[in-house]
This record gives sequence, structure tokens and C-alpha cells, in this order.
Amino acid sequence: MTQTPARPASVHWKVVIDANDPHAQADFWAAALHYEVEDNSVLIGKLLGAGVVPEELVVEFHGRHAFRDLVAVRHPEDPFEEGSGTGLGRRLLFQRVPETKTVKNRLHLDLHPGEGRREEEVARLEGLGARVLRRVAEQGGEWALMADPEGNEFCVH
Repeated sequence: MTQTPARPASVHWKVVIDANDPHAQADFWAAALHYEVEDNSVLIGKLLGAGVVPEELVVEFHGRHAFRDLVAVRHPEDPFEEGSGTGLGRRLLFQRVPETKTVKNRLHLDLHPGEGRREEEVARLEGLGARVLRRVAEQGGEWALMADPEGNEFCVH
């Protein structure tokens, strides 16, 4: 009998986005996507207690310990590690970088709020701090090209 080769396990991934203010970006994108900002305070408490992480790498964010230079948001229905707060599914991780954004993104998110809801969603996102860069109407469809508070482009279809 011929044995079917085992299928390799899928690769877990996250999208990492450079930011000047990762916590503000996490708040924006958590609200934009209806995601949750990850709570890493238990892990950070353990790392601080063991002397592995110095206090200067930690800030208070939403009333709890957070890493100063990185923070993630995750889909609220996806699993996460209880001991670290790290999401195991759909995630965006914002990491602090010293330089500001200067050129067009090579990768961007497309948001699909549902049939007939684009304008309502664009208005909601503008209320969160995004701005419309231009509206596109082509043979293949229509969308709004927008920028988040730090200028990262994304589309709303």
C-alpha cells in the first residue's frame, strides 16, 4: 500500500508594520479592524521579575504594562497564549523605528466592509484619524485609497 506523504504544517505569520508611535498605531488599527490590542502584561511582569527586561523597555498602556517599542493587535475570535497574551491567529505587530514613512508602501491592507458599506466605513475611519488620499473607479471596481495616522496606505472596497 502506498502511503500519502504528510502535508507540512502551515506557517504561522503576522504582518509587521514600522511605526513612530506603535501604541497609537495599535489603537487606530484595533478600532479600524474591530481587533483587540494584545495584553502582554503577564509576560512582561514575569520578565521584569526575573530581571530579563529592564524597566526602561516597558511603558504603561491602557493601565497595564506593555513593551515600549512594540505592540500587536489580534482578531478577537482567534486563539492566544494565556501566559503571554500573544495571538496565534490574525495579527498586526507595530514596531518602533526612528525614521518616518517616506515612500509608498510595498504592501498594504485591503478592507472589505461589505456590500454598500464603503462610504460609511470611510467616514468611520476618517473619524479614527485616517484620511482619503483618492477615490478610484476603474473597470474592475471602486475603492477609496486611504492613509492611516502615520501615512501607511490602505484601501477600502
